[in-house]
Amino acid sequence: MSSPIRLGIIGAGAIGNLHLEVFKAIEGVNVAAITDSFLPLAEQRAGEHGIALVHPNPETLLADESIDAVVIAVPNKFHASLAIEALRSGKHVLLEKPMSIDSASAREIVAAKEQSGKILMMAHQMRWTGLARALKQEIDSGKLGRIYNAKTGWMRRKGIPGWGSWFTRMDESGGGPLIDIGVHMLDLTLYMMGNPKPISVYGSTYAEFGPNRQGIGDWGTPNWDGYYDVEDLATALIKFDNGATLSLDVSWAAHTAAISEEPFLHLMGTEAGASLIGSSGRMVSHANNIIVESSITPLDGEDSRLLLNKHFINCIQEGLEPITTAMSGYTNNRILDAIYESSRTGSEVKLVWE
Repeated sequence: MSSPIRLGIIGAGAIGNLHLEVFKAIEGVNVAAITDSFLPLAEQRAGEHGIALVHPNPETLLADESIDAVVIAVPNKFHASLAIEALRSGKHVLLEKPMSIDSASAREIVAAKEQSGKILMMAHQMRWTGLARALKQEIDSGKLGRIYNAKTGWMRRKGIPGWGSWFTRMDESGGGPLIDIGVHMLDLTLYMMGNPKPISVYGSTYAEFGPNRQGIGDWGTPNWDGYYDVEDLATALIKFDNGATLSLDVSWAAHTAAISEEPFLHLMGTEAGASLIGSSGRMVSHANNIIVESSITPLDGEDSRLLLNKHFINCIQEGLEPITTAMSGYTNNRILDAIYESSRTGSEVKLVWE
């Protein structure tokens, strides 16, 4: 496309505003329109960022034929309906995580994407950190060999967001920390493992803090007239068609003596292993029966969100499939659904793929 891509933002909250800040640094993009369910906030963002048009609702923005692409940054409950409508309206879509509140509606997004021929990209910025990109290079070069086991997670001790708001309501969010921060670690780990196909899941979820209004974090605005019916900790074991396994542990609130509350990823390969903990990374291997350990040096480059958003624009311009595809979002949702189902039933959940 020779002319600038005209972009619309659906959702003017914190994440939508972050996208606005990032897109201002990217050439070939014109953030041309914005909307939000709270229109004064959309008008405020328009003034702050010099956006010419504030639409009264997402429907009129998506009907605007001058808009080429949209960012969807709204509560999880609305991801599917808006993404599907955007694709059917001929827009490319950058969709915030999770893809949807369940895998059935996520599959409908995939179908709409396939029918539209448009780009749909999931906004998983953790794949784009300098550390993650450096590790992926090592994996792709064969340094780790075959990755047969992984452990990942994000254990927060006090971080329940927006108690009583949509964050803590199952019908609006789809879940608690599992679908909120766990999906980031799940996505990153599957990517590092080469996207094996999950075939069975065993998991449990717990709500020991939220119902008692404990473990409240700083993110989001509480609604003390609301309610809490999601988990505050989840744990799962996932098996793949290539024999590999992945264990996942996440929490918004937990009595844990962990030294760090940062996200972690441990990969065990036949030739070497690797660990990412927060902003540090290590490689471990054996040489002559001696353990050899070294640091992973992050790749130089721009901010992860800037790289993510640039990739979205480049995919539109060049007609490329994004790194975080629609199917990656759907696969994440399938696993999340299976963990919740396993917790409800107490049984293993086997995944059948079309």
